[in-house]
Amino acid sequence: MDIALIRTFLEIASSGSFVAASERLFVTQSAVSLRVSRLEGELGKVLFSRSKAGAELTPAGRAFEPYALSLMRVWHEARRQVAVPAQFAGSLAIGAEYALWPRLGFRWIDALGAARPDLSVKAELGKPAHLIRLLSEGLIQVALSYEPQMRNGLRAERIIADELVMVSAEPLCLDEVTPHYVFVDWGHDFTHDHEIQLPQLSNGGLTLALETLAGGFIERRGKAGYLPARSAAPRIARGGLHLVPDAPRFSFPAWAIWRDDLDKELEAVARKTLCEAVESAVSAHEEVLGKDSGDNGLDD
Repeated sequence: MDIALIRTFLEIASSGSFVAASERLFVTQSAVSLRVSRLEGELGKVLFSRSKAGAELTPAGRAFEPYALSLMRVWHEARRQVAVPAQFAGSLAIGAEYALWPRLGFRWIDALGAARPDLSVKAELGKPAHLIRLLSEGLIQVALSYEPQMRNGLRAERIIADELVMVSAEPLCLDEVTPHYVFVDWGHDFTHDHEIQLPQLSNGGLTLALETLAGGFIERRGKAGYLPARSAAPRIARGGLHLVPDAPRFSFPAWAIWRDDLDKELEAVARKTLCEAVESAVSAHEEVLGKDSGDNGLDD
């Protein structure tokens, strides 16, 4: 079976639109329609019901979807194993959100290299929905995310407890923040809690969905906003940012999302090295904040 047909089917199922699928696949809408027609012809069933609102899976389409995902997973696994250079004994593909790469992802790669120098590692970057898609299709085996979105064949485990803290370029109290405030979009849970606890700051004129890139913007432009404590710590330590002491803090855990079918021996190595990366990130964070020596840091 033509793998392009399967990929096109999954793109439409994911996006709910022939138009969106064509944009993601960089082909014309007519090519998408032709591929679906060919697939439906091979299966002898209509897979999508089409309307002005988009495309929805028919019962046959829903029944076919897990098999399509399995076919894609097997295809990508075969490509990955065939492509592994001769000097390596295996491969692991991991992914993470942008904000998690500096603190955890790169440390994890270092730990994997030390533990298994014979392991070929591939790293991916993406937003939560994109990472889940890569996991579902078998393009990666584990992902680090602040917003786990569960699907069949995946499981999520909390790996680190972070928090979002309000910082400002100049020393400010909460009642002085409004004219300087930038809303940084840290996901649905944060947005919901923010609206409840800080309604006066929830309708500002500027929203950034730029993750930790927002830190540089806030510091250089004299603004205020929420950042993860771990990424804010170095900026606070060098005096570039200041903690807003009377602002509420929000829980911001990170999760590891694993494929259920990951080889158990490889999973054991991945888990052990991820734990080492987490411990290293926590130690570096506490050293910057001076918690062990009783310095102020974020506890001011």
